[in-house]
Amino acid sequence: MAPRTLIVANPMSRAGKARKALLRAEAGLREALGDFEIEWTRGPRDAERIAREGVRAGVERLVVAGGDGTTSEVVTGLLDAKLGDYAEVGILPLGTGGDLAKTLELPEDVVAAAKRIASGTLRVVDAGRIRYRDRQGAPRTGYFANMTSVGISGLVTELVDRAPKLLGGRASFLIGTLRALARFRPVPLSLHVDDELVHEGNTILAVVANGRYFGGGMHVAPEARVDDGLFDLVVIPEVPLRRLLSQLPSLYRGTHLLLPEVGHFRGQRFRTEGAPAPIEIDGESLGTTPVEVECLPGALRMVGCPV
Repeated sequence: MAPRTLIVANPMSRAGKARKALLRAEAGLREALGDFEIEWTRGPRDAERIAREGVRAGVERLVVAGGDGTTSEVVTGLLDAKLGDYAEVGILPLGTGGDLAKTLELPEDVVAAAKRIASGTLRVVDAGRIRYRDRQGAPRTGYFANMTSVGISGLVTELVDRAPKLLGGRASFLIGTLRALARFRPVPLSLHVDDELVHEGNTILAVVANGRYFGGGMHVAPEARVDDGLFDLVVIPEVPLRRLLSQLPSLYRGTHLLLPEVGHFRGQRFRTEGAPAPIEIDGESLGTTPVEVECLPGALRMVGCPV
């Protein structure tokens, strides 16, 4: 008997195209998944509520129809309510970036992804808990499945959110990155991994990675693994703009770790000190530093991912 399934769908993903794609594929989804309900999110953070209330009502399988931000909200709804052991999470990749789906090697076709979910292949993966400040300065706690980052990425996310996405996710993030490079000023930060100071100085970007990709396909943490109980921290300090632009392709190839100025560290806990800097969590710009991030080993049960 198929588990009771709820699809948590973001109608605004891909500038509204995700809703049409999901409805077009509904017959194929029902053939693959069996009976299910769809609940559409109504605004920011609504997927948290839907996931929490759904599992408390007996849902055994949550399928995210959206991108990394919607997945992060579902994860937050589950883990904040201590429900991570009560439901499986699957992904239909319908977001702008789709970076977690890329790390998990999920098919881009929605029906193919549903068939993979229906196979029941279960993978226990890590998640992250982050404590940060919202835009009003109030302390907040959130969770993520892919990654969180500090610095220029927060500005990139804002620019991508405000711009049309006619060229697709990868191009949208690349254009947003180029625009942000022209405006962003490096922030003085101290970065700690497992209470050890690993970086101090002006910082362009610091990524705490569970998955390998962010920013619409940048291979930012090529050595990261979603189930090893550790995060990868990748740090790009202040460097001349010309140097940044010339080495930007290395971020997509995953060869930037070979550059002498790029720092790479691994650990379970991460924290910042210093001036306020923008942060993003799984592609959503939510607030500022200081942040404290903790790895939660084996916190999520993902279904449909290669083992």
